[in-house]
Amino acid sequence: MTENYETKPGVKIPARENSLPKRFYKEVSITEAEGGYAVLLDGRPVKSPAKQGLTLPTRAMAELVAGEWAAQGERIDAPAMPASRLCFVAIDLIPNARDATIAEVTKYASTDLVCFRAPEPPELAAAQAASWDPIIAWARSALDAHFVPAPGVMPVDQDPVALQRVMQRAGECDNWRLTTLAHVTAVCGSALLGLALLDGEIDGEKAFVLSTLDEHFQISQWGEDHEATDRLARLRTELRVMHDVLRALDAAPAA
Repeated sequence: MTENYETKPGVKIPARENSLPKRFYKEVSITEAEGGYAVLLDGRPVKSPAKQGLTLPTRAMAELVAGEWAAQGERIDAPAMPASRLCFVAIDLIPNARDATIAEVTKYASTDLVCFRAPEPPELAAAQAASWDPIIAWARSALDAHFVPAPGVMPVDQDPVALQRVMQRAGECDNWRLTTLAHVTAVCGSALLGLALLDGEIDGEKAFVLSTLDEHFQISQWGEDHEATDRLARLRTELRVMHDVLRALDAAPAA
């Protein structure tokens, strides 16, 4: 029998797919549970890495997670299950790390991506202003948070009141939404984009476009790099799923 191997000089390493855990279930289903909905694998509820039962607050959220489990092939590829991974973080980690997570989101806001502006070339500076100024305006209107863009690589001291508004908004989130907000913020390098996605001001595709504006400008100037292209594709998928998670959380909750 021929095995599939990746190779390094002098070493034979089983290909990544051979190192993934085998799929151990056939049927994926959803059932009502106390406080929400559970995803079942051959009739048994999915549990988190910390062995906690995974109870989702809305049926739409349960369907999203169940779809990821159903889509797995002969082996389970956890990185291809962003909604499930996010749920595990929300139930296993966030309850004991809320304050630290809120502080981290606020820290991103102090050096937010949309406030960093290239002094040149003029085409990039104009694209950044056209794309990111509306997000700053939205923050001013929706959060009463006044952020200031500045050219160059050094951050400016943002208004402490604006940062307090971000901290307050993050603190209002339940564990599901806070986990999603923190993830989007880290992926985009922008708390303002995370909050705009949270509030439905932008969708996942828009968050991707706005957070990768500089990368796409470089691609337009110098051409595509396969590694960068793959990374951007993964990022786009991740942000689209985070949008789906937030909208699923906004669906009718369990009775």
